[in-house]
Amino acid sequence: MTTFKYPAELKETIAQLSCESSYKEVCHRHFFEHPMPSNIKLAEIVNLSREIIFPGYFGDSPVRGESIHYYLGVNTERLFELLNNQILSGLCFQCDDDSAEKLLEHKERAYELTKRFIAQLPELRRLLTTDVEAAFTGDPAAKSTGEVIFCYPAIRAISSYRVAHALIGLDVPIIPRMIAEMAHSETGIDIHPSAEIGEYFTIDHGTGVVIGATSIIGKNVKLFQGVTLGAKNFPLDKNGNPIKGIPRHPILEDNVVIYSQATILGRITIGKGSVIGGNVWVTNNVPPQSKIIQFKPRDIFYTEGGGI
Repeated sequence: MTTFKYPAELKETIAQLSCESSYKEVCHRHFFEHPMPSNIKLAEIVNLSREIIFPGYFGDSPVRGESIHYYLGVNTERLFELLNNQILSGLCFQCDDDSAEKLLEHKERAYELTKRFIAQLPELRRLLTTDVEAAFTGDPAAKSTGEVIFCYPAIRAISSYRVAHALIGLDVPIIPRMIAEMAHSETGIDIHPSAEIGEYFTIDHGTGVVIGATSIIGKNVKLFQGVTLGAKNFPLDKNGNPIKGIPRHPILEDNVVIYSQATILGRITIGKGSVIGGNVWVTNNVPPQSKIIQFKPRDIFYTEGGGI
């Protein structure tokens, strides 16, 4: 029988990896009894939120009129428990105080924030109902609102966004960003949870859409695949580091449509009722009721010898 023997290089590699100068910039040291955020638990939270907001479309339990109160009660209680623990994890994640008093403070705050989020579920359902309606009325291929809820990646991305946005509005740390990035991985749609998005919002197809953190989107706005609402530049401080927290992404007023692969950059305003055509690059304000499209390229004639 052959005995496995670790090579000497293994010890040297472990010694290098254990050197503080190697790991100090990328290591998170958490304190005893401080829980860590969990992608698995957050995925369950998002799925439970969808089950509550759209009863009968997600989850395994059948929904009937006589049992819906019980169904929603069980799921909402489970959501409260899971979210309370994950908010606590988020509060602990950013904390450098390992005292028992601070941990108790985090637990009390997590409980309060969870209550405030749960109270927003009816409003989240109202908002997402408008988003479903916008997707259904704006897509001739959609056979029903049920198809939109069950199948469309935009609804998955927007529902995750609205949950994350509600949490970030409560100053819950890191958890909203994790939820947003999970939706990004699932759908290819990247919506920062800090963005402000009005009702009746829809994204057609969706792949490659990017909505930056300080974007403001009005009511009844429609984006197509590949649209970017990004920043034109990043002002630097005296040390050459980007200045954070300043508005740097576009404002889209009500009833704006932006077609595929358009790039809108900087803190500019796209006026109410405007249409931005595909594959255009916009870095200046656009007046209301405007239409921005590519110029038609001039005709090119070729001679028999191949010259122009």
